[in-house]
Amino acid sequence: MTNLIEVHYHAADSTTGVTRDTTKRLAEHLGIDEIEVIHLALRELAMTLGVLPQYDADDGPLTIAQFCQIRVRRSPSAKRSVRSSLIDIEAA
Repeated sequence: MTNLIEVHYHAADSTTGVTRDTTKRLAEHLGIDEIEVIHLALRELAMTLGVLPQYDADDGPLTIAQFCQIRVRRSPSAKRSVRSSLIDIEAA
């Protein structure tokens, strides 16, 4: 089974399709190849139509009680920011 699909471009840009020249210009403008332009366009259409799955909404911001629980459980000697714990500044 193959994941390839043949694209037949329109002879002129219209409301239902584009020319190869338009796709090339978009690729050049975005700094990506033509295949990525097609993927971006399809993803945008899928998002607009609600076809792509979305994460369920969470319970919103943390409550004061939840912040207090985090403060109680954190190590008092290990005071770090997210940046300092994720990025080794010495190696960068």
